[in-house]
Amino acid sequence: MSEKSIEEQIKTKAQKARKLAQYMSSTEDLVENQILKAQEEGKFNNLPGAGKPLNLQENPYEPPELRMVFKILKDNNFAPHWIELGKDIDADLEKFWQEVDYFRRYTQVIWREKHNDDVIARYNNKKKHFYYESRITLNKISKKILDYNLHCPTFQLGRTNISVEDEMAKVIDIIENSIAQSR
Repeated sequence: MSEKSIEEQIKTKAQKARKLAQYMSSTEDLVENQILKAQEEGKFNNLPGAGKPLNLQENPYEPPELRMVFKILKDNNFAPHWIELGKDIDADLEKFWQEVDYFRRYTQVIWREKHNDDVIARYNNKKKHFYYESRITLNKISKKILDYNLHCPTFQLGRTNISVEDEMAKVIDIIENSIAQSR
């Protein structure tokens, strides 16, 4: 094939894709307008089952071969390992940022008033230790996220791993800005 024919094919495909995108966009707008019109006319009022809880016994998105396993786990108040791991990750991240906020407030208290060299040296040692512990905590969370992604059944449910260096830069920035603002 010559280069010209490849370019022509690419242009043709791009034009088709553009037409499809315009069609899909107009279809989406049309459907949305019809829904809004029906809402205004009250067609969604007093539908059968309105106000009643949804039946969420079966998840239509879970693989059929895992339904029994998930049902047994759910009936016994257990969850798949990756779900429990996800809860742990969320809790660890929340606790981590609470600790950062606590140290930020501690920093503000220390720097509001003039202190002697011993107090400043003690604070700097605590800050160095806090940064060290923060890095360790972030590494543990990062490993948990990797473990979560390995156990998670589908790629779409996976979590983006954290960059320990980027998160540490945020922590240091928060603490150092707190020092600058308190002086």
